[in-house]
Amino acid sequence: MLERITYDPKILGGKPIIKGTRISVQFILELLAAGMAIDEIVDQYPNLEREDVLAAINYAACTIAQEEIILPTEAVA
Repeated sequence: MLERITYDPKILGGKPIIKGTRISVQFILELLAAGMAIDEIVDQYPNLEREDVLAAINYAACTIAQEEIILPTEAVA
């Protein structure tokens, strides 16, 4: 599924995008966060397929899974 995601330093400053488009993973996630359904996104952006939106979600999940969270050692006032 991640083969649908690519990077190009000439497009959107190298942000991850859906292959063959100028639509960023971030933009798709923002649409989902705003309450749009996958089918609405695909209808609104006909060059996207349902699998592209799912790939964006999967990319975000994989990215977050690799994050390391460092908690403060002392309570913050």
